[in-house]
Amino acid sequence: MATSCIICVAITGSLPTKANNPAVPISIAEQIESTQEAFEAGASIAHCHVRDDDGKPTSDPERFARLKEGLETHCPGMIVQLSTGGRSGAGQARGGMLPLRPDMASLSVGSNNFPARVYENPPDLVDWLASEMLHYGVKPEIEAFDLSHIVQAATMQRDGRLQGPLYVQFVMGVRNAMPADEQIFDFYIQTLKRLSPDALWCAAGIGRAQFLINDWAIKKGGHTRTGLEDNVRLDRDSLAPSNAALVKRAVALCERYERPVANWNQAREILGLPHPTASKLF
Repeated sequence: MATSCIICVAITGSLPTKANNPAVPISIAEQIESTQEAFEAGASIAHCHVRDDDGKPTSDPERFARLKEGLETHCPGMIVQLSTGGRSGAGQARGGMLPLRPDMASLSVGSNNFPARVYENPPDLVDWLASEMLHYGVKPEIEAFDLSHIVQAATMQRDGRLQGPLYVQFVMGVRNAMPADEQIFDFYIQTLKRLSPDALWCAAGIGRAQFLINDWAIKKGGHTRTGLEDNVRLDRDSLAPSNAALVKRAVALCERYERPVANWNQAREILGLPHPTASKLF
């Protein structure tokens, strides 16, 4: 029987604005509503950023707390994954939301180039974020923008800085970083299996690479991410009307490759995450 596919929806990110696509949810209320639609369409993980009153990215724990509470209320059982990404803050402020004990948090374990800047993840900050996630019982999603990040994650698992099994997301299509190349994609999978045999993987494509990476990931037996953070279009001529529309496109790929879409219960079992308390489900 084919393994169920976990679909993650990256609802907002740090960069897209309503000028790019009016459907991009900026306020907490908009994000909750957009995520609920995506949840009902088949997403079982919400990858979350927050914005300030001016729509700029922030790591404000209070805003993350309000978003987390709203998602737990309106999307009962959905896995809440908060971002510790570097566009929203600097230094340890990037992990200021971890005491909220979300189900998961993103963790970049190395630096790389972005379109117009260096995405800095110095070793001491990576170690601190990893230790905070261990302390608060938060499962990291390793965001691998480069082959070295896969190697580093496996090293951190071996020496105890990360607990296994790892969950590694291959991020491809960022300009000046790793392109969407199927041979490289296959090598990523092989390398992860060799270095961390019990690891699970997913994949995200940026911009026009989103649909292509969704296709490869689902076809090759992994999990995948979609959403307006990574791509605001359905095609060259059409803006995506919602996060849910992008999730439905991933669901259609699952149907093409005869992969069942994992519901929140199944996704938690696959990832080894505890089930929420009954009070959070009703």
